[in-house]
Amino acid sequence: MSTINATEIKKGMTIKFNNELYEVLDYDHITPGNWRAMIQVKMRNIKTNSTLEYRFRSSDRVEQMPIEQLPAAYSYQKGSSLVFMNTENYEEVSVPAEFVGDKIKYFSSNQSVMLIYCDSSLINVQLPVTVDLKIIETDPPLKTATITNVFKPATLETGLVVQVPAFVESGEIIRIDTRDGSYVERVKTQ
Repeated sequence: MSTINATEIKKGMTIKFNNELYEVLDYDHITPGNWRAMIQVKMRNIKTNSTLEYRFRSSDRVEQMPIEQLPAAYSYQKGSSLVFMNTENYEEVSVPAEFVGDKIKYFSSNQSVMLIYCDSSLINVQLPVTVDLKIIETDPPLKTATITNVFKPATLETGLVVQVPAFVESGEIIRIDTRDGSYVERVKTQ
C-alpha cells in the first residue's frame, strides 16, 4: 500500500478511507475562485456496497491499496458456494453465494469474471459490462412489432427477469447490461 496525494485519485482506484476499502467511482477537481482546490470523490464501500461522497482537500493524503485482478470463469454452484476457475492457472476458487449477492443472476456456464484481491483477500467478483443470456420464456412477439418502445417481461436462463422489446422471442440470445439489468440488443447467431 502506498500513500498518495488526494489530487492523484483516479476512477477505479481502491483506497482505504476510515479503515474501510472503497472503490473510486468518480472524482471531480474543484477550484472555487481564490479558495484552495478540493477533490470531490464518489466511492463505493467494497464490503457493504454503499456509496459515499467525500470532499478531500488538495493537501490530504490517502492510502492507495494495491489490487490484483485475476481472470476467471464461472463453473458451477456447489451447495451455498459458487466455484470459479482461474483461467490462468486452472485452479478452482470457491466463493460463498452471499458474497456475490444479486450478481449471481448474470452467471451462466463459463461466464467470464474478474476476481479482485486486496491483501490476499477476495474483495469483489466483477462482471463484464454486458453478458449474453438466452430467453427461456416470454410472451409471443406481436406481428406488427418493430423497433419500438413497447416492452414485455422475459425470463432468462438464470432466472433473471428483464424487460425486452415486443419483437423479441423465446429461445433468442440477448445482451444485458450488468450495471442496471437492462436489455441492450439481440445477439446475432450464425
